[in-house]
Amino acid sequence: MAAFSHPTPAPSARLLPRQPISNRLFASSSYRSFLVGDLARLSLRRSRRRRDAGVRTCWSPVMRAVLELEGSGRARRAPDVVEGQLGKERSEVVNLNYMISERGACGVGFIANLQNKASHNVILDALTALGCMEHRGGCGADNISGDGAGLMTSIPWELFNDWASKQGISSLDRSNTGVGMVFLPEDENYMNAAKTVIMKTFLEEGLEVIGWRPVPVDTTVVGYYARKTMPNIQQVFIKVPKEESVDDIEREFYICRKLVERAAQAEEWKDEMYFCSLSNQTIVYKGMLRSAVLGQFYLDLQDGLYKSAFAIYHRRYSTNTSPRWPLAQPMRLLGHNGEINTIQGNLNWMQSRETTIESPVWRGRENEIRPYGNPKASDSANLDSAAELLLRSGRNPAEALMMLVPEAYKNHPTLMIKYPEAVDFYDYYKGQMEAWDGPALLLFSDGKTVGACLDRNGLRPARYWRTADDMVYVASEVGVLPMDESKVIMKGRLGPGMMITVDLQSGQVYENTDVKKRIASLHPYRKWLTENMRTLKPVNFLSSVVLDNDTILRHQQAFGYSSEDVQMVIETMAAQGKEPTFCMGDDIPLAVLSLKPHMIFDYFKQRFAQVTNPAIDPLREGLVMSLEVNIGKRGNILSIGPQNASQVILSSPVLNEGELDSLMKDTSLKAQVLPTFFDISKGLDGSLENALKHLCEAADEAVRSGSQLLVLSDRSEELV
Repeated sequence: MAAFSHPTPAPSARLLPRQPISNRLFASSSYRSFLVGDLARLSLRRSRRRRDAGVRTCWSPVMRAVLELEGSGRARRAPDVVEGQLGKERSEVVNLNYMISERGACGVGFIANLQNKASHNVILDALTALGCMEHRGGCGADNISGDGAGLMTSIPWELFNDWASKQGISSLDRSNTGVGMVFLPEDENYMNAAKTVIMKTFLEEGLEVIGWRPVPVDTTVVGYYARKTMPNIQQVFIKVPKEESVDDIEREFYICRKLVERAAQAEEWKDEMYFCSLSNQTIVYKGMLRSAVLGQFYLDLQDGLYKSAFAIYHRRYSTNTSPRWPLAQPMRLLGHNGEINTIQGNLNWMQSRETTIESPVWRGRENEIRPYGNPKASDSANLDSAAELLLRSGRNPAEALMMLVPEAYKNHPTLMIKYPEAVDFYDYYKGQMEAWDGPALLLFSDGKTVGACLDRNGLRPARYWRTADDMVYVASEVGVLPMDESKVIMKGRLGPGMMITVDLQSGQVYENTDVKKRIASLHPYRKWLTENMRTLKPVNFLSSVVLDNDTILRHQQAFGYSSEDVQMVIETMAAQGKEPTFCMGDDIPLAVLSLKPHMIFDYFKQRFAQVTNPAIDPLREGLVMSLEVNIGKRGNILSIGPQNASQVILSSPVLNEGELDSLMKDTSLKAQVLPTFFDISKGLDGSLENALKHLCEAADEAVRSGSQLLVLSDRSEELV
């Protein structure tokens, strides 16, 4: 999270809980005294801890009215920002804003017309709802530069045809024309260079560049920090003459964007060019803005010709990355409220499968669309990239999200009754695609379907309702739009792992059970699992001790175990069958800096997310967490067939000797043992570095020879 400066309060400033407040904001004095008294004390306690931490916040006019300076009678005001520069502070600042800044979730939602009728009212309602999400977003120290806000809509063809007519361009054919919303470098020379690369790529792909349109914006509403990094925002119109289906056109645009991104890597402006969207179906307007000013900044959104049948809106609170224009949301497919805590593992797995991914739809061009992830981007951007790959490869949006963000299905009390097909779907893909795990409310659209789904823990709120005039609304909270309750014919909330979709073409709303049944019934997953998936049968532990005491002690010393480890950890685990409990806090020096030898485990530390989430483990949270592991080859994620189900299921990653022996005898796995010993008597030739290099080479050769299970052995008898 970026550290932003914040004005320091004057020593004499304090809260006056019993003073009258002229602003007509509260109905009763009891409510007023609670807010100013009780909540303020919480804020001031917290401010002592966080005074130097650097806090981002958006000032609330309500709080400005509540806070008063002793003896002055003047309301507290945030620093003014005039024409992009930090203004003078009108008065000292009280620390209640520290409490206001404690927000840990973005604000998201969508509006959809079931008759697929485009209207400007959808845009206006989306902007209104987005404005109500301001409390969920973050701002810079200027109180105006937002972490991000944006809209995804269908393409406003009337607006663009009006522009084309004024430019002397013939009417745009919406069946084979695409629109790219592009952030370009602010420097004119770099901007022209970037446009040249983009147009060259389109022309080489056989596409026709119709023209460029500078997006009309009002820069006076942009904050100081956002203005310093604001890109040149333009739209490019492209005609696709050789493709007929929407999916093929979208796939062609996907390839073009990937080729442009690859070509830009050799340029100085590579980090200043970004496609918000490039599609025949959808377009994204976004930026480092607050909710209230998005519609003011983009003048298109005020134009009555801007019409859409749906809109996804998003207000960002940046947690694990610094705010940047490209990281505002929605992304190209998703709007994400939450964070992906497993992002490092997800990126590693996506990179590892790059050489195996192939599909007939790419016509041998898989190498041109790599890589599938970007470590410099946010977790949301990488999840969007993975979902987009699946979507462009032939999956529908709901199917892609079920693969990436599965629900907790193993011990689900009603799942087997309502839609048992989904269990087979999840079991099939469990060994193919690792879960993108973490608190997540995901809104998604490909222009034909709009939907929302929740993570398996249900750690983000999501409400939905449908009205008699064929409008569907989903939001991270209620009250974002004025609503006549008499018109509401369906409403509810998404629970853990649930999904809702709106088919804009058929006008149907599919709730969770219907969505899961339809997706899981596309292929005979149960048949494939029954014929190919194997389960490792548990084997009893050895009944007698294999090693004598002296040998055990020698092994413990060799592997870095101390007497404290044995007495306080191992003995307790062996006697009670559970891990010992210790007090909080760990003042032991980092292993890498210690002068004492340590076990290899001590050199690794868990990377915690910056948003606090409930601790989970398979004992206390058995409904949402499992230790099951799939062993075997991970097949091509873009292909669907029985071959991908050929794996072995382990109930736990911890094996005893008998269970390991069973895996070694599995002929399909073709297990191979790789010794991890190295000869220190050989000097540099026997160094740890060379040993690791040789180990990696041996592992690579074993996998290329067909081995699906590698066993790293620290047993000296394996050397014989």
